[in-house]
Amino acid sequence: MALFETILIIVGLSLFEIISSIDNAIINAEVLTTVSKKARRWFLLWGIIIAVFLIRGVLPFIILWMSSPDVGFSQLFHLMFTQNPEIMKAVEKSSPILFMAGGVFLVFLFFHWLFLEKKNYGLIGEENIQKHGVWFFAVVSVILAMIVWFSIKINSMMAFGAVVGSTAFFITHGFKQNAEEMEKKMLEGSSGLSDISKIMYLEVIDATFSIDGVLGAFAFTLSIPLILIGNGIGAIVVRQITVSNIKNVKKYKYLKNGAMYSIFILGAVMVADAFGTHIPSWLSPVLTITILGFFFFKSVRAIKKKK
Repeated sequence: MALFETILIIVGLSLFEIISSIDNAIINAEVLTTVSKKARRWFLLWGIIIAVFLIRGVLPFIILWMSSPDVGFSQLFHLMFTQNPEIMKAVEKSSPILFMAGGVFLVFLFFHWLFLEKKNYGLIGEENIQKHGVWFFAVVSVILAMIVWFSIKINSMMAFGAVVGSTAFFITHGFKQNAEEMEKKMLEGSSGLSDISKIMYLEVIDATFSIDGVLGAFAFTLSIPLILIGNGIGAIVVRQITVSNIKNVKKYKYLKNGAMYSIFILGAVMVADAFGTHIPSWLSPVLTITILGFFFFKSVRAIKKKK
């Protein structure tokens, strides 16, 4: 059963990373059309090393270390290879802070997409909700206030974690908006950036977009090696899709919907876990695979209907 759960977690992490990175892949693919073949090869080779090991490997480790003040850096590094039960217990004791920050970030991310972002309407009610996009700020403000209120009664650091999660959302959202504007300039040829500068900029964009996947990964597991393997596989697949098959991926118009509903579920799971609700380790990957599968087949039906 342990082996099955491990495989399930890795598969769930990989699928979630792939689908949640579709927007990033599209930006990368479009910008890569404006650079030389040599720059594209560099992006595929060294970009994968940076994306997999530096971002998907180091970032989860840093996040876990920052949220576990009672665990030293060397102890946490040792835990990656030994699974020491005493260190693991200390990490799990501090995990509600991490879960709360990550959960609030993901929930905010979902509601921003639901209320404000352009989308292909995949479920009934999405179009009506977007017509009332101004309510996004009211909804997330009320959610944050409620979470902070109930968190303070349990652990003040959990309440602080919720505020950190909301702050992280608005900071990264600003970076993403800037990335979209910069992408337009690069495609128009008005950015004035060299090929190397464009590739470096894509790596920065990738780091910003990867935060969604890295935080969502903690809803699957606290094991850094599993996060590295699952997210790493997903990142490699996304890079291959970026340079070879992005046009076909764009045909599956409801994949983004699947990613965002998965993000909401994972965010809700993390918040519930922070409040002490027991969440089985298999639940997050099963829900993620089910949601992504539903919207994938919905996309397939739409393609067949169009033909």
